[in-house]
Amino acid sequence: MSSVDHSALHPAPGTDSEPVSSAAAASFAALENKLEYLSAADIENVRQAYRFADEAHLGQLRKNGDPYITHPIAVAAQCAEWKLDAQALMAALMHDAIEDCGVTKEELVRHFGAPVAELVDGLTKLEKLEFDTREQNQAESFRKMLLAMAKDVRVILVKLADRTHNMRTMGDMPRAKWARISSETLEIYAPIAHRLGLNFTYRELQDLAFRHLHPWRYEVLSKALNKSRNRRRDLISRVEQEVQTVFDQHGMDMRIMGREKTLFSVYRKMDSKHLSFSQVTDIYGFRIVVPDLSDCYTGLGVLHQLYKPVPGKFRDYVAIPKVNGYQSLHTTLIGPFGTNIEFQLRTHAMDVVAESGVAAHWLYKANEPNSDTTQRLGTQWLQSLLDIQQETHDAAEFWDHIKIDLFPDAVYVFTPKSKILSLPRGATVMDFAYAIHSDVGNHTVSARINGEQRPLRTELNNGDVVEIVTKDSAEPNPAWLSFVKTGRARSKIRHHLKTAAQEQSNVLGERMLTQALRSEGIAALPAEDGEYKATWEKLLRFSSNKSRDELLSDIGMGKRIANMVGKKLAVLLSETGLKPDALLISTERYASGQDDSTAQGVVTLDGSEGLSVQYGRCCKPIPGDRIVGYLGRGEGLVIHADDCPTARRLKSRDSERFLEVEWAEETVRSFDTSIVVTVSNGKGVLARVASAIGAAEADITHVDMGDDAAQTATDIRFSISVRDRVHLAEVLRSLKRTTSVIKAQRYKPVKH
Repeated sequence: MSSVDHSALHPAPGTDSEPVSSAAAASFAALENKLEYLSAADIENVRQAYRFADEAHLGQLRKNGDPYITHPIAVAAQCAEWKLDAQALMAALMHDAIEDCGVTKEELVRHFGAPVAELVDGLTKLEKLEFDTREQNQAESFRKMLLAMAKDVRVILVKLADRTHNMRTMGDMPRAKWARISSETLEIYAPIAHRLGLNFTYRELQDLAFRHLHPWRYEVLSKALNKSRNRRRDLISRVEQEVQTVFDQHGMDMRIMGREKTLFSVYRKMDSKHLSFSQVTDIYGFRIVVPDLSDCYTGLGVLHQLYKPVPGKFRDYVAIPKVNGYQSLHTTLIGPFGTNIEFQLRTHAMDVVAESGVAAHWLYKANEPNSDTTQRLGTQWLQSLLDIQQETHDAAEFWDHIKIDLFPDAVYVFTPKSKILSLPRGATVMDFAYAIHSDVGNHTVSARINGEQRPLRTELNNGDVVEIVTKDSAEPNPAWLSFVKTGRARSKIRHHLKTAAQEQSNVLGERMLTQALRSEGIAALPAEDGEYKATWEKLLRFSSNKSRDELLSDIGMGKRIANMVGKKLAVLLSETGLKPDALLISTERYASGQDDSTAQGVVTLDGSEGLSVQYGRCCKPIPGDRIVGYLGRGEGLVIHADDCPTARRLKSRDSERFLEVEWAEETVRSFDTSIVVTVSNGKGVLARVASAIGAAEADITHVDMGDDAAQTATDIRFSISVRDRVHLAEVLRSLKRTTSVIKAQRYKPVKH
């Protein structure tokens, strides 16, 4: 990858050589102060590497005017923080020498030995990698990076230190480069740091990338966090004191530290869960470091006695460490003022690993020079990537596998055109459809996974090729909300359903109010503007609605009774001089067969009403049935069969919410109903019954055979989709002619 700083190199003016060299010397002096963990011989080797690099970079400046050598020194200083060995520090100081200064690998071998030269060479190859948005190039670039890491994990550690310093000084770079470099950092380097357990570096890289990718969002959140920090200072101080006191009472040594979510993690939570800043409740937490493993669990008991734990919020990463070696006990407690506070308990050794991950190997190396225990934290993951690298020759397949390991919580799937999409684990076909485009999701009717037809609720696996089949007339199904995983899919479905329900409720409400008004002798709804504007304003004040559309929607959803609104509107219209038509009143009431108090007109149904009209699941009415409409409170219009026990029960206590409905001459779709088929048990009987239903051109939507043990005669209940009662009669006749069928009849709800 091209280093962020290379484009910033240019010759230094000769007159500035004195301040330049003194700045570099001061910078290296600061590095030397961090090398007390090395032997005198190692420190001398590092000093020799510094002199070599300083001479190689002579005359080169960074964008901010500092001598270029200050960058390699800063990289080496970060490596010193991780207590990396002398060879790694020497490589860090010379990591740009081969590419930028014309130094050869042979020269490095001659001066510093083969191991250091190999490290520098590995870093130089990484510098040349240019991550591309195109999947093939991305895969090949990462393959090279992996091979460099495989030889020596110190290569990637130095590279992460290099990237961290570049991100810290990003402000000196041309703004045009911010987006690419920051995206690359978020997508590649931060996850690698996380998988290697370098949590401090991981969090810093995320925050720095966020700062340069979304400067305005970063600034706004930063201010909000500062204000919140000031407000919470008393709470944090109180918790620290109470915890310290209770541990002292139990005679336990401990160190407590306040912990704050990074800006990026706050932003990511707000974005993924659609929260405002004030709704993010776990910004602050505490880390408690104790001497021994057993103290972690004892300390947990002490904390649970001090504050009540939140159920389901305990995680034991001590007994079951994370893949990168992270160990800690996590518990969320209800602290003072009812605030949820997360506590992490760990030993000092666990704390070092938690912050430094694979670098912990070098942190402990002084005590155990030959120990490789802690290095296995990172090499297990690295080895799994190497195995994939050896087994996979196809670049795209390799990248797919790599990203599964790099981002363990993601599933990577492909479109038929080989575009890769990242989805959370457990994502379904519908999540994929909405990830492509909301229009694709909204009009999805079916899907093929790896060439096979599969249900829309199917969970996707890594490497699946998913093809979505759409239809212009299709619309989102509310049932999708029960299985989609992504916030995008969920919000798009909800938005569409809400908008569609609003529109359909408006249409239904307008029809119902018009019919109610006709019963009052007025042929049509008045216009909203012009001479009747004041009339509508009075009506809206009466109904407490903000707009005409809201009022009509409320009528369609059953929140307002159409005939009551119609009567009020008729009174208001009469005040303007509009007189009711006596003949229209007589005609409407005669046609509806209702008295003055309940007349609302007749609503005609053809199946195109959408979400504003529902058909009772209890009786499942179909065209040809005598039906009634119940205007549920906020549920819209629910259609029941006239003899439905549920409808009769509702009518006995809520008769004013019923209105007359009728079927249109022509309906536009099929309707669900239930039948019960009694059969003689035997081989193939279900197949014969299903075939008979299909022969009558009806679709089976559900089959229920009950939980009873097999008997000589068994009832099978089917939900089927038919056009009307005539079509249902054809289905029943077809069934009665079928071998093994004893009886076939429509299922009716039991009367209570």
